[in-house]
Amino acid sequence: MTTDRSDRSTPTDVLGGLLADLRAESEVLDGLVVGLPAEGWSRSTPAEGWTIAHQITHLAWTDDWTALAARDPEGFTAALGDRFGALLAAGADPVEEGAREGAAAEPTALLARWRAGREEVRAALPAVPADVRLPWFGPPMKPASMATARLMETWAHGQDVADALGVTREPTARLRHIAHLGLRTLGFAFTVHGLPAPERPVRLELTAPDGGAWAFGPADAQDVVTGPALDFCLLVTQRRHRDDLALTATGPVATAWLPIAQAFAGAPGNGRDPRP
Repeated sequence: MTTDRSDRSTPTDVLGGLLADLRAESEVLDGLVVGLPAEGWSRSTPAEGWTIAHQITHLAWTDDWTALAARDPEGFTAALGDRFGALLAAGADPVEEGAREGAAAEPTALLARWRAGREEVRAALPAVPADVRLPWFGPPMKPASMATARLMETWAHGQDVADALGVTREPTARLRHIAHLGLRTLGFAFTVHGLPAPERPVRLELTAPDGGAWAFGPADAQDVVTGPALDFCLLVTQRRHRDDLALTATGPVATAWLPIAQAFAGAPGNGRDPRP
């Protein structure tokens, strides 16, 4: 059984492993889109109003902001206030605007932009001291948490692309990072829904893709979530409705959490409708 435990890994080791997994996850998604004809980039995905081009643009856009946060935190904060402030004042959604503008690019240029941006992120984060918190759209994050968030988003938006293409991706041990992030953002999920963060801990007992066991959280917690790690990751990234997933919640906090769980920053997501 694999459980959370202290080891002798240094912060550099941890970040290096995360960035390697981010690279691997990016390459999986890259492989799905690299051979698409131009019209394929216009294919609709499960995210309402978003094509495959919107999905890749969003990843490139977020990588740009990530690199800026790492290279120039003060510049990030200033740009966030200027750009987001102007768009919000005009009644526009900055995320939607970023996706809309970028998706209009020629697919080859868009793919090149995403590739360059993700390399910039992998170069910029190791240069930040491990204990420094970088500004972000939600709570500030240390470099390792930022890398985990980028991996989560790459996997989640990759799921939308895979669904649009009718492709089933093989789940990997990289899901462990997303599952861990999903639990760490429990309090945030309650807060963005206007609810007090629970004081009772929740434990995850998940079946790993290789059939092994992953456990996170106190062993004596009275609130427990069990099920496949893949299903939990689909839930906290809001890529599937809970009714379509084999997850079991025990205890009031776990039961209240699953319908609102989200591992990403920002306002509560709309989630997905149950599948027919």
